[in-house]
Amino acid sequence: MAQIAKNHCSIFVVVLAVTVFAFVADRSASAQTVKSSIQKMSGWQSCSTCAGAGGAGPTSHISTAAGVASPSMSGNSRVFSIAGTKAYADALWWKQLGAANSATHLVYDLYFYLKTPQYAQAIEFDSNQANGHMRWIFGTQCDIARGRWDVYANAEGSWTSTGIACGRPSAFKWHHLTWEFSRTSTKLTFVSVTLDGVKHYVNRTYTGKASSVNELNVAFQLDQNSSHVAYSAWIDNVSLKYW
Repeated sequence: MAQIAKNHCSIFVVVLAVTVFAFVADRSASAQTVKSSIQKMSGWQSCSTCAGAGGAGPTSHISTAAGVASPSMSGNSRVFSIAGTKAYADALWWKQLGAANSATHLVYDLYFYLKTPQYAQAIEFDSNQANGHMRWIFGTQCDIARGRWDVYANAEGSWTSTGIACGRPSAFKWHHLTWEFSRTSTKLTFVSVTLDGVKHYVNRTYTGKASSVNELNVAFQLDQNSSHVAYSAWIDNVSLKYW
């Protein structure tokens, strides 16, 4: 009988532990906020000169349009285009999503598509968060020219290589990208990048920047190479999850 009582006690402890774990997991899931189909939202902002080095790069002609039926995955993608006469011109677009001052984890997920990737120097995928005191710039780029993923070192104000390969994306193909980020009150971490199902842990941590801004957004940037040939990129099923 003593052995039976012991077994019953063990079973109870296991059941209780599973119940507590399920409760915590459910609380974590319910606390998450997801902004979906961001590419369909109105109010995207843009700049050209400010996207260049030191915020004073060559000016280019840029445009964006939503509601693109083809190419698309959802039937409603967004296209971005850049054209200009200067080598290495850039164009940045971003969508403000309000404020999420308490969120310490972010997941930026999207699909992108190019027809002429040979004209791209780099493609940038960013999320920015600020709480009126500190700004965390989750800046990332597929540095196509050098064949690697770079991340933005924030307070250092420079791009740094992760050592993770990112070659020229295949043309006429949807590529699935997921970036995972986290932060503390003063620092931010680039946790991992997953491209077309292949995941790499980055684990690079940097100090954020002092800022009076209060915001949460996602951003997308196109960089031209030395040939400055016009090209376009499409994005679809864009989401930002944070908690």
